[in-house]
Amino acid sequence: MSVVAIIPARGGSQGVPGKNLRLIGGIPLVARAVRACRAARTIDQVFVSTDDEAIAAAAREAGAEIILRPAELSGPTATSESALVHGLEEIAARGIDPRVLVFVQCTSPFIRSQDLDRGVGMITAGEADSVFSAVETYEFLWRDADDTIAPGTGVMTGQNHDAGYRPRRQDRRPDYRETGAFYVMAVPGFLAARHRFFGRTRVVPVSELASLEIDTAEELALADAFAGVVDRPATAVGPRPIDVDAVVTDFDGVHTPDTLYLDQYGQESVRLSRADGMGVQRLREAGIPLLILSKERNAVVSARAGKLKVEVAQAIDDKASALRSWIAERGLDPQRIAYVGNDVNDLGPMDVVGWPIAVADARPEVLAAARVVLTRPGGAGAVREVCDRVLAARTESAHGGPDTSGPDRSGKGEQA
Repeated sequence: MSVVAIIPARGGSQGVPGKNLRLIGGIPLVARAVRACRAARTIDQVFVSTDDEAIAAAAREAGAEIILRPAELSGPTATSESALVHGLEEIAARGIDPRVLVFVQCTSPFIRSQDLDRGVGMITAGEADSVFSAVETYEFLWRDADDTIAPGTGVMTGQNHDAGYRPRRQDRRPDYRETGAFYVMAVPGFLAARHRFFGRTRVVPVSELASLEIDTAEELALADAFAGVVDRPATAVGPRPIDVDAVVTDFDGVHTPDTLYLDQYGQESVRLSRADGMGVQRLREAGIPLLILSKERNAVVSARAGKLKVEVAQAIDDKASALRSWIAERGLDPQRIAYVGNDVNDLGPMDVVGWPIAVADARPEVLAAARVVLTRPGGAGAVREVCDRVLAARTESAHGGPDTSGPDRSGKGEQA
């Protein structure tokens, strides 16, 4: 384990009561932070440090591990640094020795995973010791000349400019406003300094929207309004491609609707999508393996796998272990594997791979754990959608297309 994220999220909040559980676009703030970290390619494990069981429950559901914070570090005067130091101590007690710490704050709901990856990359490449997110700004800042009077009531003086010289924007160098969304630090340096800024400090410039920080009820309402636009998929360009080397799927609820037909003789039958079959055929012709991994043993599963000419493993109680073995036998990188599921028994294998995917009608727990939520439900084109998006990534890669590393929640209108 080399890179961990710690998200401090205490229960008390003076400005907005229960702030870390407030919903933005229908998703708790703490869950949005967890999902952004889980979607980052460079972060190995995500922890939430909290004193509140409701926050802990929401964080677990989103895929984080929990660090229970003691009362003396949970009051309004406790510093974030104290929570981070305690968190690193707890992580070390679990046998984890991280070299890079990503400190993420719940109050920024629109953090992009690719920005987190950029910050981690600066540390791991030896280009910086500490990194912070910031917005480029050309604003002229002013402050009271006399700091003993009420703010804004006296004579003002320029802070980042000469009041007698007003250059055009294009003639100025920008300043950078710290957003507070995230910080990335080399762990040894942080533990020595006990502060988030030390050594060589660099910046990850982020978008204005990604800089939105919630400290008031008005900002909470503003973020919720923005979420309806920010989280909506860009229909003009379609769902984002999925860049992987292999696809593994559950069967019931993925290749089929989460239903079955049962006749008077006890014989089962299921409904399948012809479009899924064509998608799998195109995937196979492109040399991308697909495995059906099913908890049940059913002749229907065998027949479908035979028809599709793909591998199948049935009667698997421990799907995560079976998936790890399959990946190891083929010498594949788990981070470049997609697993498509719909129910709670898919959470284990979803945690093994870099691309956990949920069908549109998956269980809430599965939707929360997914890096990608499909637009199609199980048995109604979900497998075809995965195949098409995997093939699209191959096409874009061949033509130098855009980066596809970030999270996508096309089916549920959510962005980590």
